[in-house]
Amino acid sequence: MSVFAFYLFAMSTIAGGLFTVISRNPVHSVLWLILAFLSSAGLFVLLGAEFVAMLLVIVYVGAVAVLFLFVVMMLDVDFAELKAEMARYMPLALLIGLVILMQLAIAFGAWQSSDLAAGQLAQPVPADRHNTEALGLILYDQYFLLFQLAGLILLVAMIGAIVLTLRHREDIKRQNVVAQMMRDPAKAMELKDIKPGQGL
Repeated sequence: MSVFAFYLFAMSTIAGGLFTVISRNPVHSVLWLILAFLSSAGLFVLLGAEFVAMLLVIVYVGAVAVLFLFVVMMLDVDFAELKAEMARYMPLALLIGLVILMQLAIAFGAWQSSDLAAGQLAQPVPADRHNTEALGLILYDQYFLLFQLAGLILLVAMIGAIVLTLRHREDIKRQNVVAQMMRDPAKAMELKDIKPGQGL
């Protein structure tokens, strides 16, 4: 059953990633990306890393993918115009993709398993230490600076999404706090002397 589940999650992950790239509708691409994230979480569960799987579901599916979905739906971008511009750069994109595939082929062709890694995998996991505790010790001890930098990158991405969706419509009257604070009291109010019986 575990072998069947592995192949099921693996094929759905590959299919989700493939359709994320080749889908014409960006909303469908985000939905396929969510499928790829959920399938990857299933693979982590099969590996015994339940914490990483739940982290993948909560952070990527529950936050990042939904953020992508809302940004794509709120921007209202003319995708026909973008596709027309993208067609001009298609030869360059194919060349870059070919170079990346060649580099991956060279890397996998020269890849060899280390004897030290095989020895580490053969060692039994201590029963008194959970994988969540071991992961926390690694993140907050050895890779603390990189962990903080990753959080900073996510903060910049969040600010960028807010800036992209922030639009000022001219037909809506908005409060200008700076103009209110900098107003001159002598010019803000005008007194008129109205004589009896005279209208405004």
